[in-house]
Parts: sequence; C-alpha cells; structure tokens
Amino acid sequence: MTLIKSISGIRGTIGGKVGENLTPIDAVKFASAYGTWLKEQLDKETYRVVVGRDARLSGDMIQNLVMNTLVGLGIHVIDLGLSTTPTVELAVPMEHADGGIILTASHNPKQWNALKLLDAKGEFLNAIEGAKILDIAESDTMEFAEVDDLGKITKNDAYIDIHIDEVLDLPLVNKRAIEACNFKVVVDGVNSTGGIAIPLLLEALGVEPVKLYCDPTGHFPHNPEPLKEHLGDLSEEVKKHNADFGIVVDPDVDRLAFMDENGDMFGEEYTLVACADYVLSKKPGNTVSNMSSTRALRDVTEKHGGTYQASAVGEVNVVNLMKKNNAVIGGEGNGGIIYPDSHYGRDALVGVALFLSLLAEKKMAVSDLRKTYTSYFMSKKKIQLTPELDVDAILVAMEARYKNEDLTTIDGVKIDFSESWAHLRKSNTEPIIRIYTEAKSQEEADTLADKIISEIKVIANL
Repeated sequence: MTLIKSISGIRGTIGGKVGENLTPIDAVKFASAYGTWLKEQLDKETYRVVVGRDARLSGDMIQNLVMNTLVGLGIHVIDLGLSTTPTVELAVPMEHADGGIILTASHNPKQWNALKLLDAKGEFLNAIEGAKILDIAESDTMEFAEVDDLGKITKNDAYIDIHIDEVLDLPLVNKRAIEACNFKVVVDGVNSTGGIAIPLLLEALGVEPVKLYCDPTGHFPHNPEPLKEHLGDLSEEVKKHNADFGIVVDPDVDRLAFMDENGDMFGEEYTLVACADYVLSKKPGNTVSNMSSTRALRDVTEKHGGTYQASAVGEVNVVNLMKKNNAVIGGEGNGGIIYPDSHYGRDALVGVALFLSLLAEKKMAVSDLRKTYTSYFMSKKKIQLTPELDVDAILVAMEARYKNEDLTTIDGVKIDFSESWAHLRKSNTEPIIRIYTEAKSQEEADTLADKIISEIKVIANL
C-alpha cells in the first residue's frame, strides 16, 4: 500500500498503478475533489488557492497537474513555486485565499510526494473535512468550469522573503542579541527548500551560514528524516568549521533539529523543549505536544508555572488542543514548533529564530544548554504493515494486556508507567505501526520497545 489517505493529506509513491500510487490521475482526482469541496464551502464569484512545493524531483510535475486542475474548476491559483510548508501556510491568509495546497511528502524519501491541504486560515483540514474530500474523490461528482470561466495562475516568488520579515518582526525574536554573538552555523538543507530559506533567515539575523546540501535539486544526499543516523556529514562540517552549532530541516521545512558545537545531536525532541523554555520565560502560559513527544516539555512548562497537555498525533490535533487551552507554544517532538503569535503551523524558521534568541540571551554553548534540561531517552521503532495484519485487533489486545496501567486510547494505545511510557499507533503517513518509548536511559527505552514489539508479534502470530 503506497497511496495513503489521511488527515495528513494524500500521500503516495510516484509511478505505478492508478489508485495504488500517487499517479498523475490520482493527483488530478484529489485536486479536483479539494477544489470541489472548496467551492461547496462558500458561494462566491471567484476562488483563490495558494500552491507551493518542496524541491523533490516529482514536484514540478505534480504541481502543474494540481494547479491546472484547479484552473479547470475555475479557481485562480497563486503559484509560490519552490517554497516551504510554513510559508504557504502564512501566504494563504495574506493573499485572502480560500485555501492552499503544499506539494511535499515531508520527511519521506524522494520517491514519495503528497498533497497537503489547507483551509482559508492556512491551517490543515480536520478529519471531518478531510473525509468529505475523500468522499468527493470517490464519487466522481466534480463539475468543471466552461471555457470562459477558467481560472488563472499568478506567480509570486516573494513569499520566502515575506516569511523571513514576519519572523524578524516577532516581539520575542531578539535580533540585536543574536547579531552581537557573531554566530556561525552549518545548515543541512537536504537539497530542498530549507537550503533557500534557512540561510537567508540566518543572514537577516546577522548569523554566518555555512551551507551543506543547500542546492534545491531534489536529489536528497541522505535519508531526509532529520535523525542522528543520517547526519554524519553535518557533524563533520560543524567540527571542521568550528561552528557554534548545526541546523537540519526536512524537505518542506516544518521539522527542525540542532547539533551542538561538538557535532553531537541536541536531540530532535528537545527542539520544542528549548523553544518553549525561551517563550515561557517571557510569556508564561500553557503548552501542548502530541502523545509521542518527550515528558521534558511537561517538566519545562511546570517549571514556568504553566500546564502541559498531550493531544493525539497529527498537527491538526495539536493545534486544536492548543486553541482550546490557550497554549502560548506547542508542537511535536519530531522538531515541529507551533508558535501562535506567528501562525498555527509547524515552522522551522520560527524555531530557528527562537532558539537563537535563547542561546544569545543565555550566553552558553549549545552542549551546556542541553544539560539544563531533564534527560529522557527515546526509542522509535516500527513494524511494517501487511494486508494480513489487523492493527485494530492488535491494539485492543495490547490495551487488555495493560489494563491495570495508566492507559490513553485517543490515538492508538499509550501506556504510562511511573518512569517511562510506550505509545503504539498506526502511522498517518506510512504503512507501519509506530512504537515509541521513553525512559531515563537509552537501554531502558530500547528494552521497553523491544518488549512491546515482541508482544505484538505474539498477538499477530508474526
């Protein structure tokens, strides 16, 4: 199964059979369904949609298919070309558009692409609206515009610069303190649009960027998920250039991870922890992350007198709980920073600026900053799905097995122990079961993950 339909969008591999992969016909089908849904929301004369993409190899093809499908529905398109997910999110309300589409498969390898769908606020659709689009796609009830009513495409390549200006204008971004530090930072842009946006942001903040894989060719030099095992080159460059730290983003620039001055990972989970520590020190309040994120955010929030809550996995779920709890910052442990004073979407540019502001004010090395936070260790494992696996039955069996523990079942099964936790759930973005665990040591986290996997295999007769 390589075509996945979920609240995270329509995601699949390029090529292959219609309905089983993200083929041109599937791209047109789901773009048509989105455009039809959009027109059903509002009765108006003209409709506008912002479209942008990351640099992956299939991006130009998929974007042209999607844009011209919208044109065929009589919808006007603002074409941002090479862009970032948070940039498109910001552009939608700025353009007074009715929605947006980002062509990106985030951290997935180069053979993947996806349509990420936004509403008029530049936020991801909720599950109810997403289901409506899937229903429209299967119904073949789309009606296209007559020749005099076709939409038009307008190019606008200014939005990365506009996005950077928006970040610089955020009150908590301490540009003066950052400039005074004369930071040197290595940027791994994974040959996608982060290689455009992040160096430009650093230069605007008075930081010297050292570019690594910042040519947006779409030829990813390593697995694009920003994990330690993929970042040996970044580690070497940080040490070689005596840089203050390293930055890596995923292809669409909504995930962010740091590497300290010694070439060691700061910890992807701790991107949000550090940014929250800074924001809460200036603006006390509540925080939200998803259930698969580190307990360290709870610790930092409570240190500043706030309340932490966990949502189901998925950016839209985090955002909904943030709004409900008036959270001042939130996000996901995969390096996703959501800062409402900017917008309700994961944004690596905002994360970089907040992290630099914290570092400049603390006047300490990145490795020393990391030592100020409680150390938790995570294990992130997965089981590949096959048609024979009944995931729901597996989760029910695991829930019964741990019925005497502290359980949360709003998204898969999360088992909270006193000194650790385990979360198992079906992925929204890949055909896998994810098993995340966290404990006070890596050995304990790995052991707990292996134990959970063994139990799943027994239940599933694997």
